[in-house]
Amino acid sequence: MSAGGLHDLQTVALTVNGSERTVAVPAHRTLLDALRDEMGLTGSKTCCAEGECGACTVLLDGRAVNACLVLCAEADGHEVTTVEGLSERGLTDLQEEFLNAGAVQCGFCIPGQVVSAEYLLRGNPSPSEEQIREALSGNLCRCAGYQRIVRAVQATAARRRGDRG
Repeated sequence: MSAGGLHDLQTVALTVNGSERTVAVPAHRTLLDALRDEMGLTGSKTCCAEGECGACTVLLDGRAVNACLVLCAEADGHEVTTVEGLSERGLTDLQEEFLNAGAVQCGFCIPGQVVSAEYLLRGNPSPSEEQIREALSGNLCRCAGYQRIVRAVQATAARRRGDRG
């Protein structure tokens, strides 16, 4: 590798939460680090850096991914939605149901849980409890609030369907 090769910058143009963004980053820079450090979007959390915890989950072209496993350069020309992008106009119905269900305990895992749950509900508006648990299985909650999180997703699904029960 040439001297300074690790620090050579690449220009990456992507759409983040509906806005065109251009950043200059080293080739090894993760999407997570670029979102947090270059763009000031700190909702996605830095935790395991191995794709095991889900705290950094974002939508990349509409698919839930662990931002710690995606190089920023790989997102060039693509669309990224962070938890901030889901809630630009105040709390979403999903976030409200997380609060209603008491699922927010320490809050560290919640951005990733919310993004993963939103991804699930966009593709499956009536998920079973088993489907919810499977969809959120890549998101770890250290406070073990899983049942409350599942209830929040179930309540959001019912709310979106108009089932006020």
